[in-house]
Amino acid sequence: MVYLFQRLVLGVLLIAVLLPWSAPAFISFEEPPIDYSKTEPTDPISQLAKRIENSEVELEYDSDKGYLPSILKLLSIPVSSQALVFSKTSFQAPYISREKPRALYFNDDVYIGWVQNGDVVEISSVDPDLGAVFYILDQNPGIEPKFQRQTDACLQCHSSPLTQSVPGHLFRSVFTDSNGNPILNAGTFVTTQNSPMRERWGGWYVTGRHGDQRHMGNVFLAHGNNPLDLPVEQGANVTKLDTLIDTSPYLSPHSDLVALMVFEHQTTMHNLITQANYQARVALAIQEELNEMEGKPSDEMSPGTLKRFSYAAEPLLKHLLFAEEATLEGPVKGTSGFADEFQSVGPRDSKGRSLRDFDLRTRMFKHPCSFLIYSESFDHLPDPFRGYLYRRLWEILTDKEAPSEDNRLSKSDRRAVLEILLETKLGLPDYWKEITPFN
Repeated sequence: MVYLFQRLVLGVLLIAVLLPWSAPAFISFEEPPIDYSKTEPTDPISQLAKRIENSEVELEYDSDKGYLPSILKLLSIPVSSQALVFSKTSFQAPYISREKPRALYFNDDVYIGWVQNGDVVEISSVDPDLGAVFYILDQNPGIEPKFQRQTDACLQCHSSPLTQSVPGHLFRSVFTDSNGNPILNAGTFVTTQNSPMRERWGGWYVTGRHGDQRHMGNVFLAHGNNPLDLPVEQGANVTKLDTLIDTSPYLSPHSDLVALMVFEHQTTMHNLITQANYQARVALAIQEELNEMEGKPSDEMSPGTLKRFSYAAEPLLKHLLFAEEATLEGPVKGTSGFADEFQSVGPRDSKGRSLRDFDLRTRMFKHPCSFLIYSESFDHLPDPFRGYLYRRLWEILTDKEAPSEDNRLSKSDRRAVLEILLETKLGLPDYWKEITPFN
């Protein structure tokens, strides 16, 4: 009798959760079906650790930069991706200053942080099921190098509404004083592809040309906390940092503007993929329980579950298709060669087009669909949800829906993205291959 009562109560709760008008609640990712901290990750760092353990590869120690060069080489992370941040917004803050900024490097799946004389290398790696997984690597050459997974300490900052409430990545723009300390009461921004340039890169060094557009990088508030006192003209169109800092301790003298823009896009994209993954898995777990209770087929989807899919899919699609991207007011150009290196990898269609092709005149990319659609994280989205996502994406690209705020892509953009994906993206549903005229 108690068991039946518990099941009845559970059923009521499930129905409440699955009502079509219910927005997705906060996901407790330390509980099933996610079990974030208990789950063994399969991200690139955990895979590299196994290769090292099996003596397939070796981490080499550099007397100046520790294990950093070796890590970048083993993970194929380009030095041209280097971004230098002088705001004290890392747990290694005591080592960071305007004179000794923290260096960040990244590829599509891994972010590496290094500071001069730092105790550890900081690492954030994207797991296809867990999202961001955090590690440190001790820089002491006297002990065996080992990637140590971090949970509670990192999640204090890297799991909040600023990261879509999942373990994720965060790109902040802050006003700083002359020592790199954030002046939080002057204002702070979470930077994404939607941010106007005037709000970007506070506390960062930035190298590149951007015309009459202005940003917050390369400079600080010398006195007080008035944002209007930030000398943005001094920080504009800086192509060399040697007048600001000694760049010789770093692998590159650049903090490339284009690399920063890609960094901003993909950190948010990773977070949204993780958020969608979590929400879909929770919705499916609840649906499975509900189907079992009601004796329905295991694959049956209630309207409530489909509504939850919609809540998870729409923000992801908006970012994927750059629906709210801030318009560039003029051409921008980096300094490190990152743009050329970034465009040289990834699939191209029979017309030579790639989702990694830059525009950099009025927007970031020539073909507005994120290159992270090729990522393992995207492919690991739960099958029913990924099917829903593909249907929505197909509807947008084939113009099957009425024009709306969510579908700002031009007809030529939609056609180009559709054609590129049809030739380069594996696993698309068969109906994508239907010839659909553009009206």
